[in-house]
Amino acid sequence: MNKSVALVLSSGGSRGLAHIGAISELGKHGFTITSVSGSSIGAVIGGLYAMGKLEDYTNWVSTFNIRDVWGFMDFTLTTHGLLKGKRVFDKMKDLIPDMNIEDMPIPFAAVATDIITEKEVVFTQGSFYEAARASVAIPAVFTPVKYGDTILVDGGLLNPVPIEYVARKNGDMLIVVNLYGKKVTRIPKEDETEKGYLNGLIKTLTILISTGDIHSMGYYSLLSRASSAMIHRIAEMSIEKRKPDLVINIPHDSANTFDFYRAKELIQLGESAAKEAINYYYKNL
Repeated sequence: MNKSVALVLSSGGSRGLAHIGAISELGKHGFTITSVSGSSIGAVIGGLYAMGKLEDYTNWVSTFNIRDVWGFMDFTLTTHGLLKGKRVFDKMKDLIPDMNIEDMPIPFAAVATDIITEKEVVFTQGSFYEAARASVAIPAVFTPVKYGDTILVDGGLLNPVPIEYVARKNGDMLIVVNLYGKKVTRIPKEDETEKGYLNGLIKTLTILISTGDIHSMGYYSLLSRASSAMIHRIAEMSIEKRKPDLVINIPHDSANTFDFYRAKELIQLGESAAKEAINYYYKNL
């Protein structure tokens, strides 16, 4: 059986660390990933895999504690977003040098959203980090990216599961890691005191930065929840339309946007979900 895989990695904040575990489990079962596409965190993980540097990133992110995550948050006083996103990408560049996408050993595509024309922008060449930074620019959270004559934001806004942009060859299985799977009730495994510390600081600074009723915490929370619901539905429709050979579903309430300090747990979640999906696939051939 041909186990060559065209892999699609969805958007979804820190839940995207589950992509790492899913990729690892696919390898254990003999699948060979021959092309990757990704949106938002899926673009980050997919690009690092296509570069051959995912192990370096995994080793690094697995050391994070909650204060490390806080340290990467470079808040800004502009009205375009809460975070600049420069600090964490600068650190990544120190660890893993940039590479042009066209030079990667595995074909890769990253998706961002042109907020002016309301169209998708697909990166298949040029700087990986420039593409990744544009793809993760969650509206109202990260400042948008100026790109030529336009402005780019999170790819997940229009295409959270960019199936149509993976360079799939004849005979390749189409596999999607979907971070918008059915919700589950999670039993907290981390120190909730530390979690409260981080969330409390974020909440306080959000309120300080925000001004007026339209920028209140209530408005911000409503915007976040509304966009999440919309993106979740777009992801479902994309999967229903494209009918991948295998879908690895990660519960969409398994982590919050900035829970990168839970890396080991989320990577394990990805491994378990992939193992279950692969076993189900073989049983139903």
